[in-house]
Amino acid sequence: MSRPTVRVLALLALLQSGGIRTVAELADRLGVDGRTVRRYVDHLIDLDVPVEAVRGRYGGYRLAAGYRLPPLMLSDDEALAALLGLLVGLRTGLTTADTASGTAAAKIRRVLPERLARRLDAVLESLAFTAPPGGFAHPDAEVLLTVADAVRHRRPLSIRYTDRNGRRGERLLHAYGIVAHSGRWYVTGADPAIGEDRTFRLDRVAGARVLPGSFETPDGLDPARRVLSGFATAEYRYEVTLRIRGTVEHVRARLPAAVAVLEEPARAAGADPEAEPWLRVELRVEALDWLPPVLASLDRPFVIERPDELRDLVIAFADRLLSRARQA
Repeated sequence: MSRPTVRVLALLALLQSGGIRTVAELADRLGVDGRTVRRYVDHLIDLDVPVEAVRGRYGGYRLAAGYRLPPLMLSDDEALAALLGLLVGLRTGLTTADTASGTAAAKIRRVLPERLARRLDAVLESLAFTAPPGGFAHPDAEVLLTVADAVRHRRPLSIRYTDRNGRRGERLLHAYGIVAHSGRWYVTGADPAIGEDRTFRLDRVAGARVLPGSFETPDGLDPARRVLSGFATAEYRYEVTLRIRGTVEHVRARLPAAVAVLEEPARAAGADPEAEPWLRVELRVEALDWLPPVLASLDRPFVIERPDELRDLVIAFADRLLSRARQA
């Protein structure tokens, strides 16, 4: 490869790192004069790379948005980071399509220098995951982009949604944010027609379109917390109420925000500040059999307020532990 060609590619790499680059800076980095920099820019423009000139005191050149992706220049670290991100996203389900992630990773992997490819293979051979592959349904890329645009500009959305019972319908949503949780994508917001908060799985959205108008996002909104709180308060078969003596951190280690709602009562005047408070814990669950070992693992005093079935399961679990301990 000729020296000018190498420098043109080096110029492209500098512009792709973002921001405005002055002619003086580019000349210094490439080891040429300003006139040569301008000639290299002309070469890139001839190749349909969207380079634009920025005038003014702090002007120079920058890479503009183009109608197609220009040749992408990545350093070794950038290529490695991009590939690992694609592979981990594919493994955890946080991609829009297995095919797109797989082909993108293959394209980058194919053009890696042999030295870097060997280093990447060493990482992949050494890498293990603590969780099995997700196997989740992926959201449609166009749906994801449309919802994200509505979130950014606070525009109402109309979505075609299929619920967990297979019912299909058109929903109106003021989307506050997109949340990735446990291998799935969610959009959370408010349904203005009924005045209630709603959370939808994006992989169940068949189509989305932005509507005219705008809305205001509530102050202090945390979309991720809203999604987790929604999981903890969803309608399930059992409503469980407990009082557990311990710190919020200790209880959250076994009953995270996606599972339980915690309420810490105000301390009475004169109470010992070092004493652990009694936390009120509420859960909505489909089954109770997993709760006795969780409560035992907390190793804290607790009181079951409801349901009675849980109290019976805890007693049976304690009896089994006692019986097995005596056998040992």
